[in-house]
Amino acid sequence: MITLTDRQNMILKAIVRDYTSSGVPVGSKALAAQLPMHVSSATVRNEMAALEELGLIAKTHSSSGRIPSVKGYRYYVDHLVQPDPIKANDIDIIKSSLEGQFLKIDEIIETSAKILSNLTSYTAFSLKPEHKQSRLSGFRLVPLGKRQVMAVLVTDNGDAESQTFNITTKITGDQLEAVVRLINDQLVGKPLDEVLSALKSEIPMQVVNYLQQPEGFLKVFGDVLTKAAQERFYVGGRLNLLNFSDSNDVDELKSLYTLMDHSDDMADVLGQPSDHIQVKIGSEMTNDILKDYSLITATYDAGDHGKGVIALLGPTRMPYSRMIGLVGAFRQELAQRLIDYYRYFDQ
Repeated sequence: MITLTDRQNMILKAIVRDYTSSGVPVGSKALAAQLPMHVSSATVRNEMAALEELGLIAKTHSSSGRIPSVKGYRYYVDHLVQPDPIKANDIDIIKSSLEGQFLKIDEIIETSAKILSNLTSYTAFSLKPEHKQSRLSGFRLVPLGKRQVMAVLVTDNGDAESQTFNITTKITGDQLEAVVRLINDQLVGKPLDEVLSALKSEIPMQVVNYLQQPEGFLKVFGDVLTKAAQERFYVGGRLNLLNFSDSNDVDELKSLYTLMDHSDDMADVLGQPSDHIQVKIGSEMTNDILKDYSLITATYDAGDHGKGVIALLGPTRMPYSRMIGLVGAFRQELAQRLIDYYRYFDQ
């Protein structure tokens, strides 16, 4: 475990702050001038040499200044960082952006990723509250004409999923209505994971009483059910990645964008939710593609409707104090907006 003196802590903190702000390696003379106590540049050089020996800062080839190492950023985040107070203007932007008329939870979650990315100029992710307690509220089929039918599934928190499919001339409207009644009579009010389980066991054996070849219908019902039950995340500021990435490797950037399109892979990157704001730096993330980036994640609590996740992907040279402060304030505003939305379904 690394133990630094108060002066070394002060110098490391100043180096991180300066470098994340300017992107310019920090020299001993400039550092000595801004420290709160009088210290000669020679003393600062000696302290910087000690920090370099500990692996917390590194010398660049292009100048005599120092920059934080990944290890230095880690120490700073764990021991020295103090979240910046949120600016009143930022709070106003967050609140006004979340006050729109939203028809679905997904619209709020998707918008939240865009707001966070706009505030930070980084790439943001938002994951809707977990679905463990979501229950089937209703299932119905809407005729669209020309043998086309839309399957609509609604959950108790107001989410709705739909899928259009074609039916053969051998299937009548009465048969489909009977199947819909069967599903609603037996499955409405049950958690979605139980509905999924029933779809794989007893439901097919009962549907065959109404449809001679029920496979097509069961697949459609399974598809909309799976969409309603799956974890879904949204990405805001995809193009921001081009602004803060140091990579000029087109294949590497393609791999990053591909990663953002795969729910399972991103779920691994985001990791297990925690009540505390978490910062992962470089190689601490599960995917090697992200070795030159940092990820700030935080959960937001929507009460009985579960917890969701927001995250911010940026360079290791991000202003951690401001970003951590923003993420902390943002999750509180998002949680309150969702609680207000859910209140209509809880009454």
